[in-house]
Formats: sequence, structure tokens, C-alpha cells
Amino acid sequence: MLDAASARQEDLRVLDHRREIVPDWFQRERMVGYVCYVDKFSHTLAGLERHLDYLNELKVTYLHLMPLLQPRPAPNDGGYAVVDFRAVDSRLGSMDDLEHLAGELRARGISLCIDLVVNHTAAEHIWARKALAGEVEYQSFYFTFPDRSLPDAYERTLLDVFPSFAPGSFSWVPDLQAWVWTTFNDYQWDLNYGNPNVFLAMLETMLFLANRGIEVMRLDAVPFIWKRLGTDCQNQPEAHLLLQAFRALVRVVAPAVAFKAEAIVPHHQLVQYLGKGERERTECDLAYHNQLMVQLWSGLAARDAALMTHALMAMPSPPQQTSWVTYVRCHDDIGWAVSDLDAAAAGFNGFRHRRFLNDFYAGRFPGSFARGALFQENFATGDARISGTAASLCGLEQALEVGDALLIDQAIRRLVLLYSVVFSYGGVPLIYMGDEVALRNEHSYEKDPALADDNRWMHRPFMDWDAAARRSDLNSVEGRVFSEFCRLVEARQRVPALQAAGSVTPLWTDNGRIFAYVRAHPRAGQFLGLANFGDGPESCDARILAEARLSDPQLALSSDGRLDVRDGRIHMPPLGCLWLVDR
Repeated sequence: MLDAASARQEDLRVLDHRREIVPDWFQRERMVGYVCYVDKFSHTLAGLERHLDYLNELKVTYLHLMPLLQPRPAPNDGGYAVVDFRAVDSRLGSMDDLEHLAGELRARGISLCIDLVVNHTAAEHIWARKALAGEVEYQSFYFTFPDRSLPDAYERTLLDVFPSFAPGSFSWVPDLQAWVWTTFNDYQWDLNYGNPNVFLAMLETMLFLANRGIEVMRLDAVPFIWKRLGTDCQNQPEAHLLLQAFRALVRVVAPAVAFKAEAIVPHHQLVQYLGKGERERTECDLAYHNQLMVQLWSGLAARDAALMTHALMAMPSPPQQTSWVTYVRCHDDIGWAVSDLDAAAAGFNGFRHRRFLNDFYAGRFPGSFARGALFQENFATGDARISGTAASLCGLEQALEVGDALLIDQAIRRLVLLYSVVFSYGGVPLIYMGDEVALRNEHSYEKDPALADDNRWMHRPFMDWDAAARRSDLNSVEGRVFSEFCRLVEARQRVPALQAAGSVTPLWTDNGRIFAYVRAHPRAGQFLGLANFGDGPESCDARILAEARLSDPQLALSSDGRLDVRDGRIHMPPLGCLWLVDR
């Protein structure tokens, strides 16, 4: 820590000072995130610098570059099998290039986020290579077992992450003559945080990256970092203690750095990664609101907001000094985190609803507009997840194929509706690369043997810069979508009540197709959001304005540019959104 502190550059020290004065910087309503793969967006880090004006058009203030630290050769789990935490993937550039990019972003007011895999390394990492060479010190960096006794005991309660192509959590390594713990793939070795040297090595890595200008570290696979026999080895108390220690020590050296937890877990466990428990602790600053994402897609398919309202009402609020990261899509598949309890409370059968969602978004359900694909289908249990870009899942791919102007309009409305909730529900909203110009599914991955077995690459397309060049043409699909995204961004940045420190509460309406949510901020006042998940015009009782404590409502955003209140009801267009604030 002393070495890292003394090596921290002056401009980063200035940033540290600013963040200590304004600790809620990542909670501000001006925060807008963008997520991309460097190679897909711009080929290289140097190339990305040439597109910073594009990000400025979207008023981006937070840029998450998907895994870019040096991975093993393919297969590498999409870059999450890292061989060197201190080097950038050589195909993208160098660590010097990353540091230079971070400086350019900082000058534009954009915070750089990158992935740091804390649960495991690639089997080719220097620590693993030393273990293979017989160095006992590094063999204890990992979990190794001479026979199947303990692995079999653990696996009685473990869950497979990739049951189709990587079943089991242990792999036989002949050169070690041992079974190694490999939660994800046989080439990803789980780290043993029971060894204090592992903690120190990872802390040193974090400080190194902080001094390169990284402002947000997305900590990958954090629920898995502590193992306990007889459990699923996720979300153990020690995992939280480790995160609290990491954050405390990094903050001493680099107060500007924030932690983001990649924890796709049930909602009562998710808030624990933000430090909420029996008593609040300082842990991660940000966490993905997976439940909001799932419920948005559920509501869109069912044309019903009841399950969404119930499930989100049950979500605990995060600690006031933390924030959700809200999103429509990410690089991963969509897993249907719909509990049987929540489904039953909303009048659904959980199993049948999850099956419906898979059939609907895979295009197998009659009348479906979606063009997705099943990922990791388990024929024994009926479980599966969904791949596909947001635009294709919203029906745009199908609509363009048949050339139906009405269907194209509906698909665009669906996409904008989802993002309208993400931009106003509270937290840091993320735009997944290409959604702003409605990129559809990409199938070129099928010709690459290293990628062909993983259909998640269909929603990881290359940025279509020809399509992006049409963003100013309001007669094009790209222009229509891009202008709507810009409108959402601008509206968000005009509404102080969307500062993430406020609270959010879903409200029931008298119309099951309309989702309502109110945000309350102690200084910025009240905000009411309404989203119509129906394909046709819908209305709800206008008394919801009083319930949201809006005494003199003013329009902040509307799909059709107006607030239509007639006969005691608020009228909304098909697939429309409405943002209201106090005058």
C-alpha cells in the first residue's frame, strides 16, 4: 500500500481529492454508462480513442470495457480466463495504451471500468505454472486434491455453472497428479483465499490497476470466492469479509476507485454485496440489478406488470451510499431469476412461466416477435437461458425481414420502453454496445470453431459503423433509435430526483399492463415513472399522482410528448413511457 501510494500520479491524486469531496459521484443523475468489447467496438484501444466523440454524443460518463486483460488462447470463457493481470490482451494493445486511454477518458469526464476476475486464474497463469513446476507455495494458491474423496463430498451440494459443456467443479490435472477446483471450466483454476498470500497478491493487482487510471473495478464471480463443505460454496460470510477488506485497503491508496460486484444471486443475497446485512458495512459501491432486467423482459413477453411489481416490491433497498447498475442486456445470457414464490404471488406458476419465457424469446411460442436462442438447455429439468441482442429480442429482426412498418415501430417502442425504465429506476444505467443503433443478432461466430459452441456470441456483434453513420437520419431505424436514446439521456440529466441516493418504490395501478414506480429524494423531490407494457393504448387511475405525492406534476419525458389526463385517468400510448416530477 505504501509503495502504491507513493507511485500514484499527481492527476490521480487530484481525482482522489475530488472524489473525497464528492463521494456520491457515481450516484449522480448525469451518470450514463456504456458497455463494449474493445475488439468489437474499435479493434484496439488506440482505435477506441478515435470514437470518443461518439460516446460524447450519448453523454456517456462511465465506460465499461469488457475483459481486456491478457487471456489464455481460445477457449478462454470470453476473456475471463486471465493469464496476466498486469498485461492487456496483446491483440488490443498494451498496458501503456490502456493507461493513456484512461487519461483521455478522465479528461472528458468519463470513468473507466474494467473486469478483474477474483475467483480464478487461467491454468497458464504464472501462479499456476509455478504450482505445476512443484512450488508448494503456489500449489497452495489453488485447491488441489489427491483423490475424489473431498471433491465428491463437495459436489453433493454444488451447482454446475455450465452443465452442458463443463459439468462438475473439479478437473484432473495429470502434471499435478491431483484434482483441481474448477468451478467454470477446466482451464480456470479457483483461487484459495484461505491462503493469506492469495489475498495479498490480489490486493497488489488491484492497486496496480488503480494506478493505471482504472476508476471502477468490476469484480467478476465474487460469490464463489469462499468454499465451505456442505454448501453450494456461494455467498459465504467470508466472501463478504474479503470484499470489505479489499475495498478498505484500496480506498486508503486510491479513494477515487469504486468496486462493482458481479453477483447474479437472489435479491435477498444481492444487497449484501452492497454492505447491507444485520448491520451495514462498507463493501462494494455498485451491483447489477439483475432482477429488474429479468422482470422487464418478463413483462414485455407477458404484456403484464403484476409479477414485476410484486418482485421489485420485495427487493430490499441498497444502502444509501451505494447504487444499482441497471441494464436491459449485457454480454451474458438471460437467466430467468423468477422465484416460484414471487410467481405464485402474482398468479403465475413459476416453472410454467420460466418455460414460457424461454419458448417466447426463442421464437417458439405462437405469436412471438422475438428472435433469440436457448443457451445451456437442460432437457432433464427444462431449464434454459436466452441469448440474443436487445433489438432482436424486441422483434426488430423479424419486423425488418417482413418489411412491416407497423411491426418495426412496435419493436422500436419496445426497446425504448425497456431503456426508459432502466434510465429512471435509479442507479447507473448501462447502454450495451449497439443497442443505441438497434444492432441485431450476429451469426458470424458460428464459423469460428473456438466460438461456435457458445451462442452468446450472437449478442456480442461487431459495431456496425455504417449503421452508426445513419444515426442522424431520422428516417432510418438507426436514426430513430439513436435519437430516442439521446432523448432519454437528456431527460435523465434534467431530473435531480434520479440521483441514486434516493429510494424507489413500485406502486400498484388499477391496470395490470402499466408498471408504476416512484422515486423519492430528500432534496430533489418526487418522481413518478409509468411504463405501458401493453400493445395497445392503456390508462390508469390518476389518483396515483397523489399516491406518488406529486401535487403539481410536470412532464419530464413522454413517448408522445404530452401528459394526457382525462376523466380521472392517465392515458398512455401503446408501449409508452411517462416521467413526471413536481413542478
